[in-house]
Amino acid sequence: MSEDQKRVLEQQLWNIANTLRGKMNADEFRDYILGFIFYKYLAEKMELYANAILEQDGIRYKDINEHTEDGRAFLEAVQEESLEKLGYFLKPSELFREVAKRGNSDGEEGSASNFILEELQRILTNIQLSTMGTASEEDFDNLFEDMDLTSSKLGKTPELRNELISKVLVHLDKIDFKLEDTELDVLGDAYEYLIGQFASGAGKKAGEFYTPQQVSKILAKIVTTGKERLRSVYDPTCGSGSLLLRVAKEVKEVSNFYGQERNPTTYNLARMNMILHDVHYRKFDIKNDDTLENPQHLDLQFEAIVANPPFSAHWSASPLFLTDDRFSQYGRLAPGTKADFAFVQHMVHHLAENGSMAIVLPHGVLFRGGAEQHIRRFLIEEKNYLDAVIGLPANIFYGTSIPTSVLVFKKCRENPENILFIDASRDFEKVKTQNILREDDVDRIITTYRNRTEIEKYSKIASLSQIVENDYNLNIPRYVDTFEAENSIDINAVAKELKALETDMLATDQELAAFCDELGIEKPF
Repeated sequence: MSEDQKRVLEQQLWNIANTLRGKMNADEFRDYILGFIFYKYLAEKMELYANAILEQDGIRYKDINEHTEDGRAFLEAVQEESLEKLGYFLKPSELFREVAKRGNSDGEEGSASNFILEELQRILTNIQLSTMGTASEEDFDNLFEDMDLTSSKLGKTPELRNELISKVLVHLDKIDFKLEDTELDVLGDAYEYLIGQFASGAGKKAGEFYTPQQVSKILAKIVTTGKERLRSVYDPTCGSGSLLLRVAKEVKEVSNFYGQERNPTTYNLARMNMILHDVHYRKFDIKNDDTLENPQHLDLQFEAIVANPPFSAHWSASPLFLTDDRFSQYGRLAPGTKADFAFVQHMVHHLAENGSMAIVLPHGVLFRGGAEQHIRRFLIEEKNYLDAVIGLPANIFYGTSIPTSVLVFKKCRENPENILFIDASRDFEKVKTQNILREDDVDRIITTYRNRTEIEKYSKIASLSQIVENDYNLNIPRYVDTFEAENSIDINAVAKELKALETDMLATDQELAAFCDELGIEKPF
């Protein structure tokens, strides 16, 4: 599929999302439109797989009669294999195209709608129920819980709700996701596009589930430097899972994906995103809970860790955590009103000896005093894990205009005697109200990091002794000199220019005076 075809698909999907716009806010109709796209994906994946199984019998899945003995035998065989391979099961009558067809009397947009809401809700529930007692049960549990088809926001009456949903299904049914081509991930990319569109339109709340694509690319390229395969990647605040999937694009293979997300709706979105990007249900383990208060992967270490945690979030900072293996060796906890370093400590605990981690944080973590300074000092002086500090431009995240930084940590550093500082804060393009990192800006950051090069007014390699001299203050301007000297002023040239202007003004006054005398009017000066 060409870039033009992909753009057409993205536009089609966004137009369908607009069918729901005005009925509810962006957060709410996001859950419906992404949910319906996911249902269509599951149905088409199911049909493709079932057709492959039934090919030797010369039968198409949609043609099976569910009410005959032979039909039920075929369904049982398909179901057994589908639950093992795909992790879920749908009957022929539950396929997306069949429901969309039943929703409209002749399958055409604008025709009268048959009532399908109750049936559709039952099918979405059945997808989850089909996994009960299987290895995929946790990955599909309550996956569609945010799609309440009885909500009055879809319409005041069941008939109006049914009409709207039927319209969305018919629109979606006309789009070919081209799932037969396993080399393409067009739908996955389009899904990412939609998530980004919803994020950019939903303000501050959206930042909780989506990291701008270019920032994701920076983190992903950093943690995959020098690697073609990863045994594991982890994101402790995974949002929609986009950052985990971005890491996978930078290597040939990722064996296992791990993540944790506190928000139940966003947790559902992350699982959908994984499955929709063809990550097998056995290869990902996403948990729904508070990462700092109730970590779900404590016994594991990961080769790559990435995160864009909520900036300066509140957490309990309970003294009980001083006995927690993640925090105990530091002797201090991150402040209750600023959990930034608590996330760093949590991630360091999970980092494998041969791994690397990259985390986006507000600039305050670089220089704030108290407990945060104590933790910074421990990480640098005692552990020597900090590898690089990268300053990003302000206003590149949805919902906040503050400048941010990327901190890179490794337990086995190639350059243990220094820390690299990069000031990329001035490299961006302003698009409407948002600053955007361009491809060249990303490439410059990554090339500078990987080659560890010093560039005047952009990057600097600071020795550990310099860091000590600055009392473990990591504020980037202390190391990267971006001072621009103002051009010197030639006083004599300025004086000559003023003298010439004065002469010109006198000549103009004399010319005006002559005109006034000629016209017989009083001079204005």
